[in-house]
Amino acid sequence: MPEHKFTNSLIKETSPYLLQHAHNPVDWHAWNKETLELAKKENKLLLISIGYSSCHWCHVMEHESFENEEVAAVMNKYFISVKVDREERPDVDQVYMNAIQLITGRGGWPLNCVALPDGRPIWGGTYFPKDNWISALEQLAKLYKETPEKAVEYAEKLTEGVINSDLLAFNTKKEAFTVTDLDNAVKEWKNYMDLDLGGRKGAPKFPMPNNYQFLLAYAVRSGNDEVLNYVNTSLTKMAYGGIYDQIGGGFSRYSVDAKWHVPHFEKMLYDNGQLVSLYAEAYQATKNELYKKTVYQTLEFIARELTTKEGAFYSSLDADSLNDEGKLEEGAFYVWTQNELKTVLGKDYDLFADYFNINYYGLWEHENYVLIRKNSDFEIANKHAISIAELENKVVSWQETLLKERAKKERPRLDDKSLTSWNALMLKGYVDAYTVFNEPRFLVAAIKNATFIYTKQLQEDGNLNHSYKNGKSTINGYLEDYATVIDAYIALYEATFNETWLTAAKQLTDYTFDHFFDAERSMFYFTSNMDANLIARKMEIEDNVMPASNSIMAKNLFKLSHYYSNSYYLKVSDQMLQNVKERTQQYGSGYSNWLQLGSNFVGEYYEIAISGKDALNQLNEINEHYIPNKLIAGSTKKSNIPLLKDRFSEKETLIYVCVNSTCNLPEKEAKKALEQLKIKF
Repeated sequence: MPEHKFTNSLIKETSPYLLQHAHNPVDWHAWNKETLELAKKENKLLLISIGYSSCHWCHVMEHESFENEEVAAVMNKYFISVKVDREERPDVDQVYMNAIQLITGRGGWPLNCVALPDGRPIWGGTYFPKDNWISALEQLAKLYKETPEKAVEYAEKLTEGVINSDLLAFNTKKEAFTVTDLDNAVKEWKNYMDLDLGGRKGAPKFPMPNNYQFLLAYAVRSGNDEVLNYVNTSLTKMAYGGIYDQIGGGFSRYSVDAKWHVPHFEKMLYDNGQLVSLYAEAYQATKNELYKKTVYQTLEFIARELTTKEGAFYSSLDADSLNDEGKLEEGAFYVWTQNELKTVLGKDYDLFADYFNINYYGLWEHENYVLIRKNSDFEIANKHAISIAELENKVVSWQETLLKERAKKERPRLDDKSLTSWNALMLKGYVDAYTVFNEPRFLVAAIKNATFIYTKQLQEDGNLNHSYKNGKSTINGYLEDYATVIDAYIALYEATFNETWLTAAKQLTDYTFDHFFDAERSMFYFTSNMDANLIARKMEIEDNVMPASNSIMAKNLFKLSHYYSNSYYLKVSDQMLQNVKERTQQYGSGYSNWLQLGSNFVGEYYEIAISGKDALNQLNEINEHYIPNKLIAGSTKKSNIPLLKDRFSEKETLIYVCVNSTCNLPEKEAKKALEQLKIKF
């Protein structure tokens, strides 16, 4: 192996993204106390460059600028250059993304920000071509050398903006959430819905799992067929699209076009975890077999490509891989030419080509096709005069054949760190899939991952760590880690009645009150009070591709208040919702998880308590039904959980349905208990 010409201090890091830059000529440093002290000591501007392992444009900028010795000379002369993995340090990313959005009106990655030696930002943007980058850096260096007071003035104004943005005030109005509030939010939202192709109108198109989870529940509870049709259109088009890996399962990050066809090819754990939950719930509500297949195939992908021996989950697969000419190319691993397919599939090619649109509809570029479906199995089988069963067998056979063929190609890079929050989202996906399909292997995977988090990421003093790689647990956790793990553990308790998980959820909740909660605003900070201060301590409010950590936390508190008869939890959950209520009316798709919480406060919310030796069998029967307005408690022995206390009998299993601390007479059969439930608002 040839010696590397350059090696910088990133060689000591574990993040795959940082290690990718360890042999750049740029003298990169990691974000830490020593780096910040060095900038102050040398009185140099900080150049903070943030990205992640599977980011296509991050790779482009690295190749054009950070691997270039001319560029490196400018960076090394005038700046202390800091590389940040946004997945490891979302707190740092939040602050400087906020600054870039204030400067440019938009954000994205790679994110490049120049700051004073104390970390206060003065300038930045996203991707820069090489010449523009050099020019900008030289101007900034000149500004700081000749008129440093101007740089300080910029920094003061910008930092003030970063500190003040997204800090919510305590809402004292206290108006109950109503069905009208939900209706108004959806009415405004409809202006942006693509009723023909699903998702948001136009392009690019992002799968936003939490949007559809709220809209599904809203449609079912309000009896709104238009919204239900929109949800089904969106889920069907995504599962048919090129954004979904038709051969190996699993979803890519987003599609660049309006028909979900050509994706940005990286596959992220957090997308797939949430989409498994969504499709499982959608199957529960509709019994659409496409949704079931999507769940099973996606979980096969997760087990095959993103699962460790310890039961943890890796973070992502890159968009880029080597093509036949040995060059990095986006999507090279996933696309096919007509000739390739004809050679591999033989006499089945014509049927395959019709099914997956090896035609103008599925053509991408350079004679490459991204597989996409347009018609249902029924329509294709009818057209070709074969049975649905025969067609389904063909599809499975094609997938197996092409998966083997694809395995001969150069694989995309794997980001092999395990992040607690993303693991928790995938854990929840497995739990939801088990709950709906009663598939034992899904529960095995869920328990293994929950145990990994409990034994490796939960520390002796009660805190969670954020990252894990090569047997090493690192980085004090963020609110997103606590919120998602609490949510997943509650779900695992509801699926198994093992109180270990519910107890752990409560302990983690109490830890967040001690270290993240702002009593004055009744909201949670993103970072712990144990962490070193950044220029601003932020609160994550708006739901995005992942729901905001505050909205997940507010829902957790709502549920735990019922399990533990804890009025303080309920009071805080209600106040958090009040704080964002006005925003939910203006921008429903950015507050969909908050709207789900609002739905819990509207109409009846059921506590279903099952106690007795046959509790798990009764639970399976209840789980065949889509009931968004409920929580479940249960035990096959005596329990001290308030909902179950003094309810156990050796002789029989009883099901109690309760609302607002008032219970109906218990039933012995799930069918009878279900008759007591009203799903509609």
